[in-house]
Amino acid sequence: MTTVPSVHLDIDRIRAAAKRLAGVAHRTPVLTSRTLDELTGATVLLKAENLQRVGAFKFRGAYNKIASVDPADRARGVISWSSGNHAQAVALAARLHGISATIVMPHDAPPVKLAATSGYGAEIVGYDRYSENREEIGHELARQRGLTIVPPYDDWDVMAGQGTAALELIEDAGPLDSLLVPVGGGGLLAGCGTAARALLPDIRLIGAEPAAGDDTARSLAAGERVSIPQPRTVADGQAATTPGELTFAVNRRQVDEIVLVDDDAILDAVTLLFERLKQVVEPSGACAVAALLARPGQFAGQRVGVVLSGGNIGAAQYAELITAVN
Repeated sequence: MTTVPSVHLDIDRIRAAAKRLAGVAHRTPVLTSRTLDELTGATVLLKAENLQRVGAFKFRGAYNKIASVDPADRARGVISWSSGNHAQAVALAARLHGISATIVMPHDAPPVKLAATSGYGAEIVGYDRYSENREEIGHELARQRGLTIVPPYDDWDVMAGQGTAALELIEDAGPLDSLLVPVGGGGLLAGCGTAARALLPDIRLIGAEPAAGDDTARSLAAGERVSIPQPRTVADGQAATTPGELTFAVNRRQVDEIVLVDDDAILDAVTLLFERLKQVVEPSGACAVAALLARPGQFAGQRVGVVLSGGNIGAAQYAELITAVN
């Protein structure tokens, strides 16, 4: 029988994370778009985490986790695994704390993310995402070197840090009827959902997931965590195979719906964000906008919050994606 973890995530923990992040993380702007409003009949409010430090929301969780670690343990260094955004976040957060960081990254991670992670001073340990298990590699290195693990999503302090994005959005934009959040491992959705439900109990919480990587949708439908083969999707930051144990425990309690969108819809959203808002957003970061546009009538008359979760993409890859759509 599967044991459901006790939930140790609430608004107080998220507010404590906000205090740690104050003056360190960017308080990213809330953007509006007449085009999105007209397409959906809603008032759309975009939390621009593509403008966060390291170019993604991941900095919030990584910094909060590292800042929460006992100083003696922290001094020995940290380790994590990531396809890119969390890697950069841990590398920078470690650098700001004056400690070492080791990151397990797939050999085929986007070059811009590999370069940025290395540039922040982290040691990169490569692996094959289709034949090796990154968590096993990370745990073994942590054991050998005495390092503290900073998980990409399955950790209460990481989730609390991510939840500060929704806390800020609601503080700056006001009440929302619905909130759309991209979901990969589930940490951003869990954190933002917890903050949003505490402040706005009747809000509708919606996760946005690539159709090719629908592990969270399948898991919520089944009522338990379901694993899928390694997804192949343009949204590389959402290419999870199984929801996190802790994140799923939170999300199964509070998520109303998962909207699945295919790669073409995601790329259409990337293009729209560039052409109409002049925002560079990576495919994973645009997934929630794709979900919004997939269900335009559903949100008519509502105030809808949408998290743009990241903008880490190289110029050549970005140009190739935009050109392919056009």
